[in-house]
Amino acid sequence: MSSITEVVHSTLLSARAASRKLAVASTAVKNAVLERAAASLIDDAEVILAANERDVATGQAAGMDDSLVDRLRLDRERLEGIAGGLSQLVAAPDPVGEVLGGRTLPNGLRLQKVRVPLGVMGMIYEARPNVTVDAFGLALKSGNAAVLRGSRSAEQSNRALVALLQDAAVAEGLPRECVQLLPVDYESIDALLSARGLVDVVIPRGGAGLIERVVTTSTVPVIETGTGNCHVFVDRDADVDMAIKVLLNGKTRRVSVCNATETVLVDAALPAAAQQRIVDALESAGVRVHAEQLEGLEFRSRVEATERDWQEEYLSMDIALARVDGVDAAVDHIARFSSGHTDAIVTDSVSTADYFVARVDSAVVNVNASTAFSDGEQFGMGAEIGISTQKLHARGPMGLPELTAMKWIVRGDGHTRP
Repeated sequence: MSSITEVVHSTLLSARAASRKLAVASTAVKNAVLERAAASLIDDAEVILAANERDVATGQAAGMDDSLVDRLRLDRERLEGIAGGLSQLVAAPDPVGEVLGGRTLPNGLRLQKVRVPLGVMGMIYEARPNVTVDAFGLALKSGNAAVLRGSRSAEQSNRALVALLQDAAVAEGLPRECVQLLPVDYESIDALLSARGLVDVVIPRGGAGLIERVVTTSTVPVIETGTGNCHVFVDRDADVDMAIKVLLNGKTRRVSVCNATETVLVDAALPAAAQQRIVDALESAGVRVHAEQLEGLEFRSRVEATERDWQEEYLSMDIALARVDGVDAAVDHIARFSSGHTDAIVTDSVSTADYFVARVDSAVVNVNASTAFSDGEQFGMGAEIGISTQKLHARGPMGLPELTAMKWIVRGDGHTRP
């Protein structure tokens, strides 16, 4: 066993011990930790931002892509937002112990199905130090111990954040090991993914390559948070002003996030002038349009689209544009190329919207709303652990209930089975 594997093994053992204490921690204690951590993020902002600046400088010197730098960078406004996410979790109902159902059997046995923590939650993610705090907060409130494997690019930021979070836990009587960082060596990922029995679930959050590696190699149960090739279909009955507003918000608000719009599908029956307005609005906003040469449309600097563009999560000021023959063709295109994250329609037709919603098989389907709303905080869930694109256990934004399992409790009076 290598030294890194030994470190991971030891970390998971201590996390398992911590998880048993977290499972029975009161809501009041968990909320006190979250409140203390939220306050510390603001009070110790200079320490955190200094660590983050070192990470950013190292990344830029190494030629890190601008979109990754944006994911990595923290400032006071972003720290306040992260702290606000913890405060929202304080106000959120504690899922642990919630009774989901129950009944009394004819023989007098009393059954209850209740929510319980998963146990030890492993998290593998890239660049984004906000995930460190979100994962801690969600894991803590749902009674789970968090074992975090961040990227080398955010190592200094994550160390500063985890030290602060651990101090908040200890100050309220919870074990420091309720949140821990793994080494950034690649070997630590393999050790985590093969630690069946020590970790209850692993959640990857990052690019397609990372997610594919975790899903295909892990012997530990995985909740897949997929990449975001998010579509907006502009129907023939769309309000074009609304469509442009929805598109620009989804594409340009923040290009480095998984809910950014990456493909726009334009109904061929939409008037030519309206189609041109959409192209002009995108290009005027600085978006590079990847499209085939489309009759009747003029582009300032069109990039010739290839098959790859329909599958691309750009995470940049780029968008793929295709003309489709109505809602059925849009649904077919999405079924072929969407990552199943978030897809949207803009239309004034209720029947077309309902038709689209019923047939698009994605975790989130929007009607006349930006794909940027696909977010746990926007859904009123507080911080989220990710957007699940799978169908077992959890799908869509994952908040507190999605980080619990169920337990059956059977109460009898000396019952024996014949």
